[in-house]
Amino acid sequence: MSDDAASSSSPSSPSLPSSPSAPLSPPSRRDFLRDAALGAGALLSAGSLTSAFAQQAPAVVTSERLRPQVDSGAMSGDITRDAAMLWSRTDRAARVVVEYSVHENFKNTVTVAGPAALARNDYTARVDLRGLPVSQRLYYRLRFHDLQHESAWSAPVTGSLIIPGGGERDISFAFSGDEAGQGWGINEAWGGYRVYETMRRFKPDFFIHSGDQIYADGPIQAEVKLDDGSIWRNLVTPAKSKVAQTLDDYRGNFAYNLMDANKKRFMAEVPFLVQWDDHEVRNNWYPGQVIGAAEKRYQERELDVLKQRARQAMFEYNPFRIDVADPERIYRSFNYGPLLEVFMLDERSYRGANSPNRQPLQGQDAAFLGAAQMRWIKQALLRSRSTWKVIASDMPISIVVPDLNADVPQGTFEAWANADNGKPSGRELEVAELLRFIKRHNIKNVVWVTADVHYASATYYLPEKAQFTDFKPFWEFVGGPLHAGTFGPGEIDRTFGPDVRYVSIPADMKQNRSPADLFQFFGIAKIDARTKVMTVSLHNVEGSKLYGVEIAPEV
Repeated sequence: MSDDAASSSSPSSPSLPSSPSAPLSPPSRRDFLRDAALGAGALLSAGSLTSAFAQQAPAVVTSERLRPQVDSGAMSGDITRDAAMLWSRTDRAARVVVEYSVHENFKNTVTVAGPAALARNDYTARVDLRGLPVSQRLYYRLRFHDLQHESAWSAPVTGSLIIPGGGERDISFAFSGDEAGQGWGINEAWGGYRVYETMRRFKPDFFIHSGDQIYADGPIQAEVKLDDGSIWRNLVTPAKSKVAQTLDDYRGNFAYNLMDANKKRFMAEVPFLVQWDDHEVRNNWYPGQVIGAAEKRYQERELDVLKQRARQAMFEYNPFRIDVADPERIYRSFNYGPLLEVFMLDERSYRGANSPNRQPLQGQDAAFLGAAQMRWIKQALLRSRSTWKVIASDMPISIVVPDLNADVPQGTFEAWANADNGKPSGRELEVAELLRFIKRHNIKNVVWVTADVHYASATYYLPEKAQFTDFKPFWEFVGGPLHAGTFGPGEIDRTFGPDVRYVSIPADMKQNRSPADLFQFFGIAKIDARTKVMTVSLHNVEGSKLYGVEIAPEV
């Protein structure tokens, strides 16, 4: 926002790494040190580590300080087919070990010895679980085993997840974005990130985080005076007291959000699918950008340097399945069987420079997805056999987002739209190309979800109202902010015939409203397994339904 895996193993879709082929015996100290060097994980027989995992008594450890600490909780994500990633973080060199079962009492468990959490990855660890049951809740617990003290185990951290699929049960998911922006951080007296607890009560199968997971460019102060004279009090850490520039700064931004109890409770029960937008790095950034002289806060001026540090931190702090063929790749898809497939876009890594956005022809200067990602999304949509295809875009199509940074020229745009209400030009040419492809190949039931603009909306795109008409009608839903300043509503570009059916805020709202004003929003989508109807609703931080629509599938 401007402040103002893989569903296939084909080359166009990231593939799941192969599963370990044989169980191992309980790890020795030498095994632990070996894994510390290699960072390798292994699938173990149910009985081989269970005794060490479940029966290791804390009393064996003579001092609490010897036990690895797990303050950031556990998170699952990148669920697809029969696989899921688990994530957690400890405070020292330790190996993560996971047990999982379809039984809440952990009867008939499977035990997985994961990689070592090391200083080089900020003591984070991810475990890739395979061959999981579909459409039933899976319970997991994890602990960290200290690499230096063999008797030292962390306390267990528990969670659960569902991999939707099969088509016999309904599928539901939540979507939103924009977290801890504009100086609005964790205010424990107010209830912290309350929206996460509200979303948890809807019991979605997974959550699409549409970017701005952090505000690396947005320092947080201990106190902010509100309009009514009261004081908003933030938790503050060293990393959140300045703009992020070093790798540790970016890591500290992600770690900050994991201090919130509501988020930790939510992520222990609901898997995350994540993408990035601008604030994971710096407001409105694009590849090759050099921060101008008007911005005084940065010593590192090269955005490509900041981007690499930010991406590393994002991968370290999320249950992200890395594509071994393209380890920097963020766009990917997730197949949930006959009802749903989700396609996560990356509208940052391949874009051209922000500009007036009026180029008459496609090219790198007008790129938003870029040629390779465009080929991928076309082919992935074409291959999909799911009834519903949800495109998670980190920016909306028709809401105009100007780039108002002081170090860029005036009249520069940040998103797809260029505010001319005419035939497609600039980045709009990519939208036109994709929409035309969907129509000409009769790809059915495509819905877009997004965030970025810090208010919620529902828009139906109609060819008869558009300057570009070669497309099928479709819906776009905007969620957010999760916990950030509320802005908008934005200007609407009419190129693709947007019929705005709902906006969550008043037209004359004062900008940058605090979370205390309750203008925080998210969406819930539910697909009925019997009728195949998708119902989408938009909600506020208290859970109140603000707008809803039932979308019948095209047959």
